[in-house]
Amino acid sequence: MGTTGAITDASLRAFVGYDMKRAFNALQADLSRTLMPFGLRMMTFSALSLVIENPGLRPSQLATVLTIERANLVVIVDELEQRGLLTRTPSTTDRRAHALHVTDQGQSLYTKANRAVAEHDARMIAGVARDVQPQLKDALRQIESSARQDDV
Repeated sequence: MGTTGAITDASLRAFVGYDMKRAFNALQADLSRTLMPFGLRMMTFSALSLVIENPGLRPSQLATVLTIERANLVVIVDELEQRGLLTRTPSTTDRRAHALHVTDQGQSLYTKANRAVAEHDARMIAGVARDVQPQLKDALRQIESSARQDDV
């Protein structure tokens, strides 16, 4: 038998994780639309950003920061390299490893995409009072920190 009235999720709304997941789904959908014109996804944009901030980053380090399996990272790095956005060169400190660097084309694309992502971010947080925004970011980082401590 089905429900005849409006469906409620009130019991789930009691959990902060449920609210965070719903908010993340909305953020991710908007971010996907934002990055689509650049041919990027959340993960490829994030990888590009981290390599720009950390030239010479090894793929294993990138996987750790992105909290993804190294095998999954290979697909991301391959895609960015094939598009001419990243280069993978032998590391100068460890000949078994590779160092990642952004190309001029990658930097140019990232600059444009980053502007669009900043606009996306402003749109997503616009409904939160300005004086609360720093507290929101701090709370999210505290939750992340608590979760990481539980993993140890």
